[in-house]
Amino acid sequence: MSSNSPRQGPAFDEYAAAYDEALAQGLSVSGEDKSFFAKGRIAWLTDSLREIAVQPASVLDFGCGTGSATPFLFDLMKISSLVGVDISARSLEEARRVHGSTRSTFFLFNQYEPTQATDLAFCNGVFHHIPLKERAGAVDYVYRSLRPGGLFAFWENNPWNPGTRYVMSRIPFDRDAITLTPPESRALLRKGGFEVLRTDFIFIFPKMLSWFRGLEPLVARWPFGAQYQVLCRKG
Repeated sequence: MSSNSPRQGPAFDEYAAAYDEALAQGLSVSGEDKSFFAKGRIAWLTDSLREIAVQPASVLDFGCGTGSATPFLFDLMKISSLVGVDISARSLEEARRVHGSTRSTFFLFNQYEPTQATDLAFCNGVFHHIPLKERAGAVDYVYRSLRPGGLFAFWENNPWNPGTRYVMSRIPFDRDAITLTPPESRALLRKGGFEVLRTDFIFIFPKMLSWFRGLEPLVARWPFGAQYQVLCRKG
């Protein structure tokens, strides 16, 4: 399994202790903090699943970091269990300290064997850190983790949004990232055996324009948002 696992653990270990501070530095231009975006992603995903009458019980958080999505997956999506995997031992220590429980467990990539039994896989801003030659293997890792017909919510930063590029330039661990355009992400997922169901773009308006956020669902198919979600199904 190690051949399909990203190999940047030590680099992210350097940032684990100061992850929140570094991320806050980048996000400050939006007027929001990381919880706003973490909650927004899961709320959007939950609504997307509701539209197709899917209620997942088990979730794989691929590249979970310090576990910031964990409370929102339980509180908003009402899941029963979560497994988080990451390359950074220090980040996982923090995830276990803050979010570990009998229902949420966290592992290094090479310590978790995909079970082909998980209902939903979720990842956010992970693949732009994975070397190009290792991305297909990472998709395969997720594919092998899901049950037949299981879903993958693939979130990435939108390089077509100039605000996104500026924010990433302010975050130390994002400066050397290789971003993925939405067509590149869809092609990667399809090549890995997934059926793409939809692509949505959200986080269009910063806090100073928050009164316009109610319009976002109406324009979510247009590539304006700071992030995008590709929702796909295991074939």
